[in-house]
Amino acid sequence: MFAPRDPDDYLLSSERRVIRVRRHWSYLIWDVLEAAALLAGFMMISYLLPSNAGVIQNVLWYGALLVLLRLAYFIIEWWVERIVVTDKRFMLTSGVFETKVAMMPISKVTDLTYERTVGGRMFGYGTLIVESAGQIQALNRLEFLPDPEEVYDAISELTFGDKKAQAERFSMIKAQRAARGKKMVP
Repeated sequence: MFAPRDPDDYLLSSERRVIRVRRHWSYLIWDVLEAAALLAGFMMISYLLPSNAGVIQNVLWYGALLVLLRLAYFIIEWWVERIVVTDKRFMLTSGVFETKVAMMPISKVTDLTYERTVGGRMFGYGTLIVESAGQIQALNRLEFLPDPEEVYDAISELTFGDKKAQAERFSMIKAQRAARGKKMVP
């Protein structure tokens, strides 16, 4: 009831999902380090206070609880957010309490770039920059994307590749699924 919808629920029956990922776990590093530093600070202040400062001790522990709840919210938000690329569009679904779905048609993509910092190369993430015809879209910069080369290659194939070969590949996937007995969407 309160759980966000699966991103595949937003796909059309004629769409083929190519990529479905969440941001790399390193997206959370700053939030985890910030929470750890705040908790360490609260604990140190609590340890240094005299034993008769009960009210201040309580305030510090409630502050620590708020820091933990904030971190838990960021982790849940990261877990719920999904980046989905189909043969027709990009989608970014997010939101814990309020579901947001950003979408951009593949046909609007005019330029595609990915960047990898040294940290991105070490940990396996990168940034994908999608430029489109017209105005700046909601999905113009996807940061902390895992395996950006694979995503870049797949999107390049969808955007600039041979449309006839893609249609044949899609029909082969349909045939393979039908042979395995999986339900196919018309």
